[in-house]
Amino acid sequence: MTGFSLFLTPIGTCGIAWRGNTVIATRLPDAEPETTRRRLADQTKGEEAAAPEIIRLAVTAITALFEGERPDLNAIICDQGETDPFAVEVYALTRRLGIGETTTYGAIARQMGDIALSRRVGQTLGRNRLPIIVPCHRVMGAGGKLTRFSASGGVETKLRMLAIKGATLGNGPGLFDDLPLATKPSA
Repeated sequence: MTGFSLFLTPIGTCGIAWRGNTVIATRLPDAEPETTRRRLADQTKGEEAAAPEIIRLAVTAITALFEGERPDLNAIICDQGETDPFAVEVYALTRRLGIGETTTYGAIARQMGDIALSRRVGQTLGRNRLPIIVPCHRVMGAGGKLTRFSASGGVETKLRMLAIKGATLGNGPGLFDDLPLATKPSA
């Protein structure tokens, strides 16, 4: 059976879906919890249910992350379904990013052996079924450019998630330290 449930976080009502003890999808908040519920049900063809213990532990870790803590989400076992080998590699490289660390599509493409793969890396991350666990929000365009973000709320959601985690570019100051107060993302 495929199940899913919603859970409250500091950024809104998120969703998680599972099959057995394996996470198959996560969902960032939509404007309304009912929209999150409907979209997760449509995506997974699952039924809303009480999560098993291992999934509850994943929810606890995800919630802690949004509260500014640094849990290890790499311990969460995920099933990427019939994901192609290219996407599996992109997601694995993205999961290796430390909390608060950012990179670019080009840097991931270089790790895969060809900078020309940058656009394909971006397209792959745009189809990520496991946002948060596969932290696609930590991947930027060239030069740290904030590109389109497919989650509800778009780039503003990406900024909020990065700010919570004290994101930095390289070893420098916080990602938003140099911005005037009026342009910093709201927490």
